[in-house]
Amino acid sequence: MRFPGQRKSKHYFPVEARQPINPQSAPVKAPVRTHICGVEQTLVDIEAKVDEQFIARHNLVKGNSLLIDDEAAHRLYSELKEHNLISAEHAGGTIGNTLHNYSTLADGRSVMFGVMSENIQVGGYAYRYLCNTSSRVDLNQLQAVDGPIGRCFTLISGCGERTFAISKGAMDKLKPEAIDKALVQEGSALVVSAYLMRSGGDPISEAAMQAIEYANAANVPVVLTLGTRFLIESDPQFWRDFITQHVSVLAMNEEEAEALTGEKHPLKACEQTLQWCDLILCTAGPEGLYMAGYTDQQNARETTHDLQSNGVADYNRFEFSRPMRQADCEQPLKVYSHISPYMGGPEKIHNTNGAGDGALSALLHDIAANTFHAENLPASVKHNFPCLCYSSFSQICKYANRVSYEVLNQHSPRLSRGLPEREDSLEEAYWER
Repeated sequence: MRFPGQRKSKHYFPVEARQPINPQSAPVKAPVRTHICGVEQTLVDIEAKVDEQFIARHNLVKGNSLLIDDEAAHRLYSELKEHNLISAEHAGGTIGNTLHNYSTLADGRSVMFGVMSENIQVGGYAYRYLCNTSSRVDLNQLQAVDGPIGRCFTLISGCGERTFAISKGAMDKLKPEAIDKALVQEGSALVVSAYLMRSGGDPISEAAMQAIEYANAANVPVVLTLGTRFLIESDPQFWRDFITQHVSVLAMNEEEAEALTGEKHPLKACEQTLQWCDLILCTAGPEGLYMAGYTDQQNARETTHDLQSNGVADYNRFEFSRPMRQADCEQPLKVYSHISPYMGGPEKIHNTNGAGDGALSALLHDIAANTFHAENLPASVKHNFPCLCYSSFSQICKYANRVSYEVLNQHSPRLSRGLPEREDSLEEAYWER
């Protein structure tokens, strides 16, 4: 496993603080590998430039998002292919993007639970999905289905307006028995999406809950990413209760945070959300991203940066601390950190879809690195107290921010390569701050 991000700060990777191990009493053994798991609605994102007549001909509403059936999706796709209108076609889905990016960053294994078309045609939807997924993502657990996977059409009019047509196909047909208990409970984390809980009666909701029960029983962190503010604001109390009962780590953007808590300021929303879970990653567009969580008072480490107050007084005071579960703290201390967009953000944003997934994949990498290090170097002082993550709040923010930048700077939400071991620009100072 690669270790996450740059390792220039003492509070990030204190190798020199490792406790000595007697080589005579500690036999050499092969490294213990780790992985993360995710439950996914497998779908392909298809982007095309069309005119308004095309939108009207397929009974869509300009600027809106509509569900369409398989037959309508086939007609739509056939016309797009016939007239060579497709500009991009790649694997999608928030969990699929996150697992792919995790495996690319960590050079490590992730396991996907989902469905896949039993009959795959070269050039078809399922083929595109497999071609655009990292070979380090374990797809052996996918459940075969008779029919297409999901398709999300993004139709861009001449004025730039985007119209969405979504065909679920069989993406929500995942059955609970397809979830491998051992794989979930041996993993470093289980990542799921809020979309899974709103499948309209399809079995994927039961499958996701089965995976969550397995993870909770083994104390494996359950990581929930909120899908869209419309999903959350329809019943915010349901999601507060769900997070309290099942979730350790929550990923959201500022709009979802407001829908969940009623607080418009991301930092105050994070502060309120800490009553329901242990660790929060909140992306906030041009503001950058925030993290909030807990550490034990006796293990808190003060920042060397200037103290900041923005809704919460001196919120970054202990950002050099490592995240812990609240239940593992004798004296829980709330910790916050914030970072502005890397290099001010890209000059031109090619794609906003997937920036949050990229940030979450960096956090998952850090969580998995902590498990990996604990399994292989249990005597290290890094593990004198139980932590959720390998790095400090501050360094995870930097790493997540850097990955988000990389996604914004390309067309696809999925990374084609990991971050460079050393930055090629003078912005290397970014990692030394």
